[in-house]
Amino acid sequence: MQVLAGAVTWLGANPGTFLGAVGEHLLLSLTGLALGIAIALPLGLVVAHRPRLAEASIAGAGALRTIPSLAVLAALLPLLGVGFTPSVLALALLALPPVLVNTVVGLRGADPAALEAARALGMTRRQRALRVELPLAAPLVFAGLRIAAVQVVSAAALATFIGGGGLGDLVTQGLALLDTGRMLVGAVAIALLALATEAGFGLLERRLSARLGGG
Repeated sequence: MQVLAGAVTWLGANPGTFLGAVGEHLLLSLTGLALGIAIALPLGLVVAHRPRLAEASIAGAGALRTIPSLAVLAALLPLLGVGFTPSVLALALLALPPVLVNTVVGLRGADPAALEAARALGMTRRQRALRVELPLAAPLVFAGLRIAAVQVVSAAALATFIGGGGLGDLVTQGLALLDTGRMLVGAVAIALLALATEAGFGLLERRLSARLGGG
């Protein structure tokens, strides 16, 4: 109870600092996620029907998944220094594997009958990919987006170690200053953002599935 009271007291005395950290965290997360999606989706479309490239991409994404988030941040440190940019790039790398893998798997699993009908209508490969395959793969692709979003929001807390800011700053500052109230506020806020992201994307995913299933 004393620790909780300390967190409430700190939050009441420092609302601006807290909101600033939340804003930085969301900006890091959204920018990193958007960059990861901007890379992974087109790449998935390109390699999906090229077996060797698809297998290599999935293998590479799987290897990237095994690297701890902090290690990705540390690897970019000597190349790009500290601050917002390396933090965003590291988060984009973390977002890339689930989006890429789910896109490739979803596109490769598209209904052959639907593809044959599209060919009969004279659609080009690009038209088939954008108008037939991608909509059919949408539920699986969106599941990859949900996984990526939760991972990015959670991992953004580690951006503090390379000067990226965000809610991780409150945790590290609390540890350094032995300020348990500040540390608890940061840790709880990170957990709540991750849970809210999971719940929000989960709801959108269910609505998308229901819409596609009913349409």
